[in-house]
Amino acid sequence: MGLGVGIVLIAVGAILAFAVNVDTSGAGVNLHTIGLILLAVGVLGTVLSMFFWSSWGGFTRRRTTTVGPGDTTTTTIDHS
Repeated sequence: MGLGVGIVLIAVGAILAFAVNVDTSGAGVNLHTIGLILLAVGVLGTVLSMFFWSSWGGFTRRRTTTVGPGDTTTTTIDHS
């Protein structure tokens, strides 16, 4: 789940939990509960996505340059 999907789930869950006012007592489905579940899953997915994104380096470019046979390899990391 990406950051965008998590934000969409948060928005849909908040709409179902707080903005929708319907009576679904006969159907056995409570839209407010579904909204809260979607809200929780969206928040969890967004937090995990941000955590793993920062651990993978985000927008960091890694450039490896090999000088020649038998020489050392230089690794440069650009934070741009």
